[in-house]
Amino acid sequence: MPNSKEIEGNWNELKGKLKQKFADLTDDDLLYEEGKEDEMWGKLQQKLGKTEKEIKSLFD
Repeated sequence: MPNSKEIEGNWNELKGKLKQKFADLTDDDLLYEEGKEDEMWGKLQQKLGKTEKEIKSLFD
């Protein structure tokens, strides 16, 4: 599972993977802002019905 720095550095690639797997995700859902990572993960958890750990495991 990637750490926060790895996610931040590869966000465009990771965002593309999420959009391929979950077509209903929008750019707004995947807006990465420094200091607001927890908020973004929370939105994704609500929309996808998965835990943060489950979402991050998709990047392995």
